Amino acid sequence: MILISVVTITFNAARTLQRTLDSVASQRYSRVEHLIIDGASTDDTLAIARRYQAAAAYGVVVQSEPDHGLYDAMNKGLQKATGDYIVFLNAGDTLHADDTLQRVAEAADGLRPAVVYGDTAITDTEGRFLRLRTHRPPRVLTWRSFKQGMLVCHQAFYVRSDIARRITYNLQYRHSADVDWCIRVMKEAERQGLPLVNTNAVIADFEEGGDTTQHHRDSLQERYRVMAAHYGQVQTFLLHCWFVLRAILRKIA
Repeated sequence: MILISVVTITFNAARTLQRTLDSVASQRYSRVEHLIIDGASTDDTLAIARRYQAAAAYGVVVQSEPDHGLYDAMNKGLQKATGDYIVFLNAGDTLHADDTLQRVAEAADGLRPAVVYGDTAITDTEGRFLRLRTHRPPRVLTWRSFKQGMLVCHQAFYVRSDIARRITYNLQYRHSADVDWCIRVMKEAERQGLPLVNTNAVIADFEEGGDTTQHHRDSLQERYRVMAAHYGQVQTFLLHCWFVLRAILRKIA
């Protein structure tokens, strides 16, 4: 049975953290460790995390110290995780159902793929289902798939830890280092000839209005830079022209 490391990054997240913790605690799959990497919160985040740590029937690590932003904290989580697979589930995000980790473990068993992935649901601030994510995961995923956008949400992207720890988040990106990281992980998978396995299930819930939504313009500009770095300037420019034209045609229709 593989051990899954769930890493939750927090900073003054008292409003949303409990929902995330409850979703991990409700899992039927017991081979899990939960790392809560906090950026020196000043609200009740740490008190909530400590209560959860004391009650959990599995390993929970709580670390709180100043950091240099979200992706710096994620790099800390990568280095502290001891599981076979790692997933980032930040405050407000949840595992979709109580058998989510079981599904992931079953998909990873035997093949030990580089990545196990699935679909994502969008929820409101109370955790209620709104819709499935616009970008849907392809049946067969490669690093080239992200030319069309981030087709797999970060929260639904489980990476084998020996690969994940060697590929840290690039701190030059403030809002889109997760896109760059996922692409680099998939490039490494291809280099090693390792599969990417689709669970064919919704495995994550993402709260609408996260960092990318709040910093939409900056995020788009960064994503363009990420795509240009991986796919080339010309191809990225042409693809974005098509994205704009497609949006216009949809509005007309």
